Amino acid sequence: MTDILTTAEEIAARGECAPRLARDPVNQAMVNNWVEAIGDTNPVYTDPEFAAQSVHKGLVAPPAMAQVWTMGGLNVPRGSDDPLGLMMELLDEAGFTSVVATNSEQTYHRYLRPGEQIEARTRLEDVVGPKRTALGEGWFVTTRMTWYVGEEAVAEMMFRVLKFRPPAPSPPAAPVLRPVISRDTEFFWEGLRQGELRIQRWGETLRHPPGPMPPDGALDAKPDYVVASGRGTVFSYVVHHHPPVPGKELPFVVALVELEEGVRVMAELLDAAADEVHIGLPVVAAFVRVDDDLTLPAWKVAR
Repeated sequence: MTDILTTAEEIAARGECAPRLARDPVNQAMVNNWVEAIGDTNPVYTDPEFAAQSVHKGLVAPPAMAQVWTMGGLNVPRGSDDPLGLMMELLDEAGFTSVVATNSEQTYHRYLRPGEQIEARTRLEDVVGPKRTALGEGWFVTTRMTWYVGEEAVAEMMFRVLKFRPPAPSPPAAPVLRPVISRDTEFFWEGLRQGELRIQRWGETLRHPPGPMPPDGALDAKPDYVVASGRGTVFSYVVHHHPPVPGKELPFVVALVELEEGVRVMAELLDAAADEVHIGLPVVAAFVRVDDDLTLPAWKVAR
């Protein structure tokens, strides 16, 4: 932090950098493009007769165009003594590699006229930090650019950016969405690990998904399970296109299958194209092993 502030003080003490010269004088062609783009219909910018009779005694350029005249273009680098460029490099090296503009204020001292040649000079006003922001820890860098015609200051701009350290990337998403396993459902997931499709049973009644209470209200009943044959038919289905699901390639089919035992179980249908799936399609259970702790239920078409 000390090195950043010390270097910033040195840069600020140098004052304005070498001038950036406008590539072209203020010209009517550029003014015409500007006012058309922003919808400014003030005739003092484009109508010579009107402008001649105005207080300006001739055409002038819109004040907000001040920065346009000295923009360097795509292939013109910053000057080696440009204060903002020097601070960006310094903060990049310190790990504050991201940038966002926070605010700017322009002040216009007079109108510019066609034919005037402009130059811009920039100085560093201050550097404040490190500050904690919603984007991350960073430094606020404020510069002031002044536009001159000869030695006359015609406009100036305060420009402030935040250079911040990007937060550490989040850990990669889990390869699949993992289920919450409770005491009431652990038998089902243990069965999948063993290659069995287990269905909860309360007396003579089968139920899926499993529940903690008997369906007939007999509070002293205890559940067990049966191992289903794994054969059934598609009762309903959806083709999932969006949003993305961790570990899945889109689109994929999710089918609600009515088993031979009479209960319905939902899972992904693995080996069928969307246009192949239909109500009543025969399927068989499949088991997708994710890791030692998790196996997921799935369906395959009974070919």
